[in-house]
Formats: sequence, structure tokens, C-alpha cells
Amino acid sequence: MGNMAQSPDNPSPEHDVPPTGEVISLSPLVSRILAPNPSAFTYTGTQSYVVGRDEVALIDPGPVDGAHLDALIAAVAGRPVKAILCTHTHRDHSPAAMLLADRMGAPVIGCGPLTLDDDGPRADAAFDADYRPDEVMTDGVPLGGDGWTIEAVTTPGHTSNHLCYVLREEKALFTGDHVMGWSTSIVSPPDGDMADYMRSMQKLLDRDDAVYYPAHGEAIVTPQRLVRGMMGHRKHREGQIVRHINADPAGMRISAMVPEMYKGVDRRLHPAAARSVLAHLLDLERRGLARHLGDDLWRGVSG
Repeated sequence: MGNMAQSPDNPSPEHDVPPTGEVISLSPLVSRILAPNPSAFTYTGTQSYVVGRDEVALIDPGPVDGAHLDALIAAVAGRPVKAILCTHTHRDHSPAAMLLADRMGAPVIGCGPLTLDDDGPRADAAFDADYRPDEVMTDGVPLGGDGWTIEAVTTPGHTSNHLCYVLREEKALFTGDHVMGWSTSIVSPPDGDMADYMRSMQKLLDRDDAVYYPAHGEAIVTPQRLVRGMMGHRKHREGQIVRHINADPAGMRISAMVPEMYKGVDRRLHPAAARSVLAHLLDLERRGLARHLGDDLWRGVSG
């Protein structure tokens, strides 16, 4: 597999890629299995989680990959599966859910279905059109198993249907792509929304979770500090954008802003960065601080 490229906002150092298909115990109730789908946008791949002891739940089953499906079935080891839960319906997270539901006799419970044409920069981020949950979880609604309780936490922003899940017994939050262990999330319009993303980040900051288990990257043991840093980073990016669009009365194009704002970042990732810049600009426009002049040309609006 090799080492991954850097993300738009967090250049990634050289690192050892963890093994795929191996069950890694993270706590008395949580195990992790890595899917073999590494990329510049998924880091080492999508991480699926098995929660519970005698009766389990499966979170973010990942892409349709025969080896990964077999690894998840082996990790469950014949135990009853109370639910298969998806944080959102990008194709690196949910497609395996329906196949595993048939093979395990388990319901698919979690985020709502969402099918949307996405002109974003990553092919794996297209939405899973085959996702059909048996039940949609809403904010604060618990799902109970033998010795564990999982509760949904709505976190729109990366996608409008994004959910996190908290394991009450361990104060552990499964954050999907909303908070990752290696990078800030791409917020790609039209479904990704920066204002929603920031509100969801504030929602997590107001919680007292002890650890985050993201779909990409290592566990986060200082979650509130990371969330504060990510929110500060987004505000810094917004400030950069405001300065750019106010610098010239004729306006500034996103394609001109990105190379200046993301110096040192692999140019292959500039299209992804441009999506987040667009999300910031749409938020600024709603707040009366930016005006779209057509194409990717934007101008600031003085107070």
C-alpha cells in the first residue's frame, strides 16, 4: 500500500501503514478493523469498529471489498449483531452494510439515505445509492445491547446526513469523517455546508467525551483540544479568504486563492482544498460578507 499523500490542510509525515483485516482491540468494548482502501483522502483506509462482547454492533462497515467483508465476519465471530451503523453514505463508509446485513441477519440502522450528484474532487466520495436503512436514528436516540449503549449525535457539515455515535459506557465517540485523526474534513458543496460543520464542531466541543474513534486515523485522546484547534483553523482559513476577496475590487478567483493559501501542499489535492474554500465563501455570502460575481470569481463586501 505504501505511504499516503498529504491532506489539503495537514501534510502527512511518513508513517507505517497498519495492517488491514486485523482485529485491533482498543478498549474492553471496542475493536477496530482497517479496510484496504488507502488514498490521499482516506489516509490508511476506512476503519470499521466492532462494539460489544457477547452481542455486538458494527460501525462504518466500509467499501465492498471481499477481504474486508471476510475480516468483519471473522471479527464478529458468530456473535449476534444488534445493528450495522453508518455515520454517512459516502462510498468508503456504507456500501458493505447491505451485503453484511444479508450475511449476518442484522438490521442497518443509523444515518438517513442520501443520493446526490457530487462534483467534488474524490471519486470515492460519491454517495452510496444502494444504501437502504431499516431504521434512521435521530439525535439522542439510544440503541442498547448486552452491556453497551450507543446513542446518535447528529453532526451535519461534511455531509447533511452525518451522524456520530457515542458509546455511553466508555464516553467514546465514533466520529466518522466529521473529526478525523489525521486531517480536517473536506466540506464540499452542495451537500457539505460550512456553517453546519462549525455548529456541529461546537456541539462536540460542548460535550465531555473522553476519546474519539474516527473512521480515518488514530484514536484521539484529547478530543476537546483537537476540536478547538480545528475550529480555530477554519476561522483562520476564513480570515485568509476575506483578505483575498477584499484585496481587489474586481474580485478574486478560487483558483487563484488556493495556491496561495495551500503553499507546500501537493497540487493534486488543490481541487479538494478548492471545495472547502467554496464552502467558506458560500457561508460568507449568506452572512453578507462576500458576493459571487460568476464562475469562481468572488468579491468582498465591506461593512
